[in-house]
Amino acid sequence: MDVKWYIIVESDKLFCHYGFKSVTMDDIAKHLGMSKKTIYSHFADKNELVNIVIEQRLNSNRELINETINISQNAVHEIFIALTNMKEQLSGINPSLFYDLQKYHPQAWLFFKNFREKYLYTTIHDNLKRGIAEGYFRKDIKADILTQMRLEQMDLIFSNSTSYTNGKYGIAHVMAELTEHFLYGICTLKGHKLINKYKEIIEEE
Repeated sequence: MDVKWYIIVESDKLFCHYGFKSVTMDDIAKHLGMSKKTIYSHFADKNELVNIVIEQRLNSNRELINETINISQNAVHEIFIALTNMKEQLSGINPSLFYDLQKYHPQAWLFFKNFREKYLYTTIHDNLKRGIAEGYFRKDIKADILTQMRLEQMDLIFSNSTSYTNGKYGIAHVMAELTEHFLYGICTLKGHKLINKYKEIIEEE
């Protein structure tokens, strides 16, 4: 692993654990066991480092989502795989991460917004259309309305997770609960059977 990539990967870990605001360049240098001069030889400042970290995360998420779509057996299965991946990604993430990003790093936040409004919107909308075509989602649902609702649910969780649940549950737990509620609402009886099947598989693992 070259030095620049090493700095990106390790900084990402620190940001996820402590949030963007709390982590300084001094903290990163200490964590990496290198001088700030070495870090600054690769990045102009912390803001540039955050921008690159976010770009890398979003690119990784695109690859993971594409893989999920390709390996999933159906639309319901796609959501369950995505949920499992999300639980892994969100475990240990500091709830302040998204607030910090929006307030202190506007360029990186813009990357995230574009990803949300274009790529995530299309992914969710396509999944709903897929589920309808497969007979697992109700034919009478309005895919555009439900897509926007799902995006707003994510915004609510990421920006207000602590106040939303009074700190009782983590982000991953809240997302899982809302996703299950969402699925039961849009599925046909045929789809409900699949939900129960995949839930049993997860519980047995």
